Amino acid sequence: MVEDIVRTHGYLTLGTRLKRIGERLQGDTQRIIDERGAAVPASQFTFLAALDGLGPLTVGELAGALGVTQPGVTRAIGQLVKLGLVTLRPGRDDQRQRVVRLTAKGRQTVDLGKREIWPRVAAAVADLCRDLSGPLLDQLTQLEDGLAEQPLNRRPGAITRRDR
Repeated sequence: MVEDIVRTHGYLTLGTRLKRIGERLQGDTQRIIDERGAAVPASQFTFLAALDGLGPLTVGELAGALGVTQPGVTRAIGQLVKLGLVTLRPGRDDQRQRVVRLTAKGRQTVDLGKREIWPRVAAAVADLCRDLSGPLLDQLTQLEDGLAEQPLNRRPGAITRRDR
């Protein structure tokens, strides 16, 4: 077996390690989303949740609310527009600003998320994190090992009676 160089270098490769864990969590979350038939990438659900909770937002406001860059928001919103989940229109007071709103299809997707996806993901992540203890790097090892042992979409809380 090849040595896991990212783990070996500890804090030096912390960003890479966090990204790797994030990608694994998103991949497992995508499986949960796919099982429920929601046609949205896992990485995009956060944008829908923000619009659901905060209402229509400019691209800049959405970037601020999520703590991500405007170019990243613009790319994500472009994908959500193609999926028919949001609209993007010029602002009322400033035509240079673009306001993002959920469509009826976007609202249905959010409702499905709230009802059948988000609780499952939250329960599975809580299960994964339940026994974490010790220094940060040790906790990351526990997270990675836990995901390798049992993916998020197969953890308690993520599996419903319908899945069995």
